[in-house]
Amino acid sequence: MSVLDLLPEPTLDDRPRSVIELVGVGRQFPSDPPVHALHPSDLRVDAGEYVSVVGPSGSGKSTLLHLLGLLDRPSEGEYVLAGVPTSTASERERAALRAGVIGFVFQAFHLLPHRTVLENVLLATLYSGVPRAERKTRALAALDRVHLSHRVDFLPTVLSGGERQRVAVARAVVAQPHVLLADEPTGNLDSENSASVLDLFDELHADGLTLLVITHDTAVSARAQRRIRIADGRLTEMA
Repeated sequence: MSVLDLLPEPTLDDRPRSVIELVGVGRQFPSDPPVHALHPSDLRVDAGEYVSVVGPSGSGKSTLLHLLGLLDRPSEGEYVLAGVPTSTASERERAALRAGVIGFVFQAFHLLPHRTVLENVLLATLYSGVPRAERKTRALAALDRVHLSHRVDFLPTVLSGGERQRVAVARAVVAQPHVLLADEPTGNLDSENSASVLDLFDELHADGLTLLVITHDTAVSARAQRRIRIADGRLTEMA
C-alpha cells in the first residue's frame, strides 16, 4: 500500500480539516552546545487557510521549511501531513507523500531554460502521479489558472521575472496539491512583479487552495489571513 492510499477521502463535511499539523516538533543540530534551530512547536493549518510565517535571517525559517516539505526529519515531535503521520514513514513513502500533497514555489524559479513554458509544467506531472492521458490538459489548465495561456510556447528566458514565477506556480499546482508551500516567493522580484504574484496567491486562496508562505518581508506576510512569527527558532501567533 502506498502512503498516498492513507490520505483521507474528500468529504462534504464543512468543518476545517488539518492539512499541516506539528505537535511538539523540534529540530536540534549536534554541536557543543547543541543548536536548537526549532524549539518544540505546535502549528496547525486547516484546509483553505492562507498562512504566512515571517522572520529575519537566522530565525529558523529554512529549518521549518525543510521540515514542512519533508526534506528533513524533526529531532522530536510528530508532523502529520494531510492526515498522515510522517515520523516513521520511509524515505520512499515521504517522497511519494511530498509529490502528491505539496506544491513548492521557491525564490529561485528553477525553470529549465531550453524547455518551453508548457514543457516545464508538463515535467512536473511526471513525478506527481498525474495520469498520462491527463497531463497536457492539466498543464494547460494550470497555465490558464495563472494567466499565462498566451505564453505556452515561449522559453523562460524571454519572460519577465513575474511571469517566470507564475510558471513556477503553475508547475506547483498542476498536480492539485493539498497545500502550496512558498519560500520567499517574491525575493527575486521587483515591486510590480511581487504585487502580481501576491495577487495570484489571493486568487488561488479564493479558489480554495491552502497556502503557507515563508518570508522575511512583513508586507508579503501581511497579505495572508493568518500570520505566524518565527524568531530564535520559536513560533508565535500574531494578532
